[in-house]
Amino acid sequence: MMRSLWTATTGMVAMQMQIDTMSHNLANVNTIGFKKSRAEFEDLMYQTQAVAGTEIAGGDRLPTGLQVGLGVRPTTVHKFFTQGDLQNTGNQLDIAIEGDGFFRLDVNGRELYSRAGSFKLNQDGTIVSANGYVLQPEFAVPQETKNITITEGGHLACLDADGEELAGVDIPLYTFINPAGLSAEGRNLYSTTEASGDPEELNPGDQNAGILVQGFLEMSNVELVDEMVGLIVGQRAYEANSKAITTADGMLQTAVNVKR
Repeated sequence: MMRSLWTATTGMVAMQMQIDTMSHNLANVNTIGFKKSRAEFEDLMYQTQAVAGTEIAGGDRLPTGLQVGLGVRPTTVHKFFTQGDLQNTGNQLDIAIEGDGFFRLDVNGRELYSRAGSFKLNQDGTIVSANGYVLQPEFAVPQETKNITITEGGHLACLDADGEELAGVDIPLYTFINPAGLSAEGRNLYSTTEASGDPEELNPGDQNAGILVQGFLEMSNVELVDEMVGLIVGQRAYEANSKAITTADGMLQTAVNVKR
C-alpha cells in the first residue's frame, strides 16, 4: 500500500482539527472574557532508507540521507490569555480585569476561575456570575444601597443616599505561572491542573495581577481577520491532502491495470 495514502489522511485529520479550533474561536468572538485557541502539530516518525554520513565506495560519505516522512499529528490546542478589548457598559457590577488576574468563583463547592466580569445580584443580594456562581469572597449588598463603587485596587463599597459606606469588601485576583495549563470547563470557567500550578492570591495592582475597571467588560481576544485567513489556509490544505489521496489512488489503479 502506498505510504502517501496514509500520510495524506493524517494531513486531512490535522486540518480538520485546525478548522474545528478556529470555528470555536469564531463562534465565541463576542463571548465575554473568551480566550482564543490555536491547534499545533508535529511531524510523525520517518522511514530511514539511507543515513546521512554513511560511507560509500571510494571512502566518500553521503552528504544527505534518505528519509520518508509518515505525516502529521496534533500535539496541543494552546489557549492564549492575551488582553481582550474593554467595552464600556456603564453597569456598576460589570468589572474588567486589565492585567493577568482571574476572579475566583464558588461553583457548587468547587473553586473555579474566570475572566468574565459580568456580575449580578441574586435574590439575597449576593454578587454572582451570570450563571449564579458566587464571587469569592462572598458578599451581600445591603438593601439600603443606592450606589456601588469599585476601585482599581479592588475595594467594593456600597454607599447610601448620602454617599456614606454601608458595607464593603476587597476583591482579590488570582494569577497562575502557566495559565495556558488551565483546563477550560465551559461557561467562561477554568480549573487548575498540575500544569497550571497553584493560584497565587494578589490584590489588584500588585505584580502582574492587573487592576479592576468598573463599568467595563473584557471582550474576546479573537481576531476575526486572523481566523478567517486561517480557515482559508486550512481549507486549502485539506483539499491538497485529499488531492494527494486521489493521486495515489490513480497511481494504484494504473499499477493494477498493468497486468490486464
